[in-house]
Amino acid sequence: MIKFGTGGWRSIIGDGFTKTNIQRLSKALATKMKNEGVAEHGIVMGYDRRFLSKEAMRWASEVFAWEGITSYLINRSSPTPLIMYYVMEHKLHYGMMVTASHNPAIYNGIKVFTYGGRDADEIQTRDIENYVDDINDEEIATMDYQEAKDRNLIIEINPLNEYLDNIISNINMQAIKDRGLRIALDPMYGVSETSLKTILLTARCDVQIIHERHDTLFGRKLPSPSANTLRSLINRVKDYQCDIGIATDGDADRIGIIDDTGRFLHPNVILVILYYYLVKYKKWYGASVRNIATTHLLDRVAESFGEKCYEVPVGFKYISAKMNETNAIIGGESSGGLAVRGHIHGKDGIYAAVLLVEMMAVTGKKLSEIINEIEEEYGALYMEERDYTFTRERKNEIYQTLLVHKCLPDLPFEVDRISYLDGCKIYFKNGGWIIARFSGTEPLLRIFCEMQDSGHTAYLCKIFEDFLELSNQS
Repeated sequence: MIKFGTGGWRSIIGDGFTKTNIQRLSKALATKMKNEGVAEHGIVMGYDRRFLSKEAMRWASEVFAWEGITSYLINRSSPTPLIMYYVMEHKLHYGMMVTASHNPAIYNGIKVFTYGGRDADEIQTRDIENYVDDINDEEIATMDYQEAKDRNLIIEINPLNEYLDNIISNINMQAIKDRGLRIALDPMYGVSETSLKTILLTARCDVQIIHERHDTLFGRKLPSPSANTLRSLINRVKDYQCDIGIATDGDADRIGIIDDTGRFLHPNVILVILYYYLVKYKKWYGASVRNIATTHLLDRVAESFGEKCYEVPVGFKYISAKMNETNAIIGGESSGGLAVRGHIHGKDGIYAAVLLVEMMAVTGKKLSEIINEIEEEYGALYMEERDYTFTRERKNEIYQTLLVHKCLPDLPFEVDRISYLDGCKIYFKNGGWIIARFSGTEPLLRIFCEMQDSGHTAYLCKIFEDFLELSNQS
């Protein structure tokens, strides 16, 4: 079955992610485009370094070609933000990216983007699913790739330069040149190396790169920047006394950062310091947006500048929609994705990384110094994150307990309110919170807890573990 989660359609290669399903999805989207009267605009497609990504893009384009729809194929592995930028800049109605982002290497998938370069929202993805359900596989036909190229129904392009020029035009490159920063870069065997290296070398940075080769197994690690997966980057920052370590996930829409002391910065911290920089140092005005499982420290910073922080469900489509609605400066999530006003309408780990480098150059401060500055003014909050696997039966039991019967454990702190906007989130009167929700991209139950005391976060997570009988599944 083809079902879209919070980050597109993802499935295990050879199980759900098959040539048949890729062509089925392509046929559905082609039919949708024709019915909407936008087929003549064509569709842009890209792919990452995962196993079968390039082949999947070609299989999709052969279906579109048969349907008479021109496909603009990026002729090398590329960052997801590049596809979003191209859809936005060239006023296309649809774009596709073959990627499973930060999922394990056995997964692949497809992200769909709509007019303006936005993630397809829930209405759009449900519509695509309905088109898929209506398809008779015997109706699916393809055109030979070379024949489609000869007939200009497949056009190979490389728009990387225009994407990079757009980023460079929004960054204070001279300030970076004047600092002579030393930067360690870890693309995690993904697609960000060329983009980040080009920008940083143009800004006269000394760039140290690790894990740049093409490896569909991502070094046998999860291609998601975390304290556990970035140990080599931490060592490189320390050994070479780098000012910053930058990592991106498999398709470069998320970042992980190591500061000048070799400390991994949680994505919550990155989101907060970038917003702080934009409003305090660059004098931007506007709100911020975060998902329901992201730090409330962002709320404190926004309030101190007379601004508002909006909370939305998990899924970047909700963040970008709320940013568009409120003209917010920044929007982000605790998993490492963020967007900044004036760029694309979605996550871009490359732009966020360069903006952090600009921040150090403009302020003349080290990352660790900026973080200390924020903690002195706003205090510190501590977050605990835990993931749990489950059987299908256990998932239903947990769902019934939490979201149907709305049962909760006995809690040691006074509850302010409870939200079922996305999972079950409990807000405490002391300013802390805990949420339990099912992942939209992986078969996991996720628990996030944020409190002013790190001991309290672990204690609350343990209470939920015991209540839901998750202790042996973590």
